[in-house]
Amino acid sequence: MFGLKSSDIGIDLGTCNTLIYIRGKGIVINEPSVVAVERGTKKVMAVGEDAKRMLYKTPGNIIAIRPMRDGVIADLESTEKMIRYFITKILPRYRFIKPRMVIGIPSCITEVEKRAVEESAYKAGARDVTVIEESLAAAIGADIPIFEPAGHMVCDIGGGTTEISVISLGGRVVTNAIRLGGDEFDEAIIKHVRSVHNLIIGEQTAERLKIEIGNASPDKTIEKVEIKGTDAITGLPRRLEIDSVEVREALKDPITQIIDEIKATLGQTPPELAADIVERGIVMTGGGSLLKGLPKLISKETGVPVILAEQPLDCVALGAGKYFEYARGIDNTRSIYDSLNG
Repeated sequence: MFGLKSSDIGIDLGTCNTLIYIRGKGIVINEPSVVAVERGTKKVMAVGEDAKRMLYKTPGNIIAIRPMRDGVIADLESTEKMIRYFITKILPRYRFIKPRMVIGIPSCITEVEKRAVEESAYKAGARDVTVIEESLAAAIGADIPIFEPAGHMVCDIGGGTTEISVISLGGRVVTNAIRLGGDEFDEAIIKHVRSVHNLIIGEQTAERLKIEIGNASPDKTIEKVEIKGTDAITGLPRRLEIDSVEVREALKDPITQIIDEIKATLGQTPPELAADIVERGIVMTGGGSLLKGLPKLISKETGVPVILAEQPLDCVALGAGKYFEYARGIDNTRSIYDSLNG
């Protein structure tokens, strides 16, 4: 009968990767947000890791789609198929009770986009759907003591969005979000390589450069990587060696935008909470926070200590999965507040 019981599922429906957390089991899915479908019939051919290997390499009768863009659903039908596939993969086939789902979403999305997320989850088999802001989910997942009467700042850099929040007493006091993240890092590298070297490279090559030699602040050693692409003038394949200094220069603009947004959020923070943040630091989560030297650069630019979360990639999914415990904490906080105020 265990398999027939309801499960609480936390989902980080990311632009690059989808992570799913099940209470009692932990992270059970961490795969690329990619769906490969047959042209015309829309029959699903592959999802996740298998589909990503097909991206930009499919024959004419198969389309590989990234259904999420800038942290929101760009293709509703493909997103529903992707969620359904992952849920079917991790839960028993025959169930009397459907799962409750909690999904982390960027705070900058519209009500229409929010409803699209909820609709996809219901169609994928959810009994109940709750959506929470990614920065709040990340704070819960990073085990930040958010119910304290003190300020905590979280900066979550995902694939499509960056969200910065100041949290106190279980709620968000200040939140700012921009539609810029790891994907824009890749795009900046692609543009730089084309404009400087007349070489056209793909997203996967740009991502490899970002991961292997990408950096936000000067390093002691200069690393080099050989890449392959198409010459923009001749149209022929060509090799190129590129170093970490060039990649840092390419990433300068998107990183500056993120730092400006963090500074703006600090400027909007009440003085008492700002004092707490100076003491406790900024907690970084999300895949973008793993860019080498980024926490160090943010600390230098803001004058505030920066701490990288223990599991930055998993924080939103973990926080979404622990949401119901958080909700009980909110109820307890309100009960204490009510009793103090008669």
